Amino acid sequence: MAKAASKSNVGQALAIGIDIGGTGTKFGIVDRDGNVLFSGEISTKKHSDVNTFIDELHDALSELIDKAGGIGRMKGMGVGAPNGNYYTGTIEYAPNLPWKGIIPLAKMIEHKFKLPVTLTNDANAAAIGEMMYGAAKGMRDFIMITLGTGVGSGIVANGKLIYGHDGFAGELGHTIVIPDGRIHKGTGKKGSLESYASATGVTLTAIEMLKKSKEDSLLRKVPEDKLDSKAVYDAAIQGDRLALDIFEFTGKILGLALANAVMFSSPEAIVLFGGLTKAGDLILKPTREHMEENLIQVFQNKVKILVSHLKEADAAILGASALVWEMK
Repeated sequence: MAKAASKSNVGQALAIGIDIGGTGTKFGIVDRDGNVLFSGEISTKKHSDVNTFIDELHDALSELIDKAGGIGRMKGMGVGAPNGNYYTGTIEYAPNLPWKGIIPLAKMIEHKFKLPVTLTNDANAAAIGEMMYGAAKGMRDFIMITLGTGVGSGIVANGKLIYGHDGFAGELGHTIVIPDGRIHKGTGKKGSLESYASATGVTLTAIEMLKKSKEDSLLRKVPEDKLDSKAVYDAAIQGDRLALDIFEFTGKILGLALANAVMFSSPEAIVLFGGLTKAGDLILKPTREHMEENLIQVFQNKVKILVSHLKEADAAILGASALVWEMK
């Protein structure tokens, strides 16, 4: 999985980026221009003990550090993780990680690698990566929305990521868009954006619409346990009316939420990233239309909706590594 370093970056300081997910952890060594020189991945879910996880991470990363010229070239390490707190360096009550409670992860990694470590949540890391390397390069005011299994977000205002007083600001995915709406299994809250505008939400909308409607649909041929956002997309590009309605509904909810976010922070752009963006105009067109429809006049036709420029395979590593260049 490792890639060879080019001669042009010999001698430059390098950054290590680590993205911790519920299933796997990706990591890489990145130069100042955003080139991922070496990369790898280990399992997260097999480690019920965070200490064994850090041991395996150290073994795997040490090989890459040696290939990149040794520990002396490393400026530091950036870590993106669910419920990662930028201020304290802790992961706090992350529902999809195998380690429960509050984990002082930054200190543990720092102790193991003897390098400075900055940690934040995965969506905030993505926003910093987008600002440094991607579609938001040069922007001082934008919102990053990740549309994957869940809905993550990072808000940048006046060139600074908004962390809030406790490090957890910017959770647009958990804002309520439909009062007393669909229940979110992870939080128990009703009607959150994540319950509707994530890949999981698209699947739930498909199941609900299939039950409520008598309309013929290609989706009726898909067993419920195989029904997912990809199946909805495949049906929609064949012109399936019900599948198109599912994307229209999803875009309506997402557009409404984005309108609220725009009127709150007046960004130059909203950058969308993640699996759902692969649906292209099926999701982007209704999202744009419903965002504009819900904005008051002073905000209309001012905010761009962009799709991330970052390669999905490298984006998480780039976002985490960008934290290193922010270090004082």
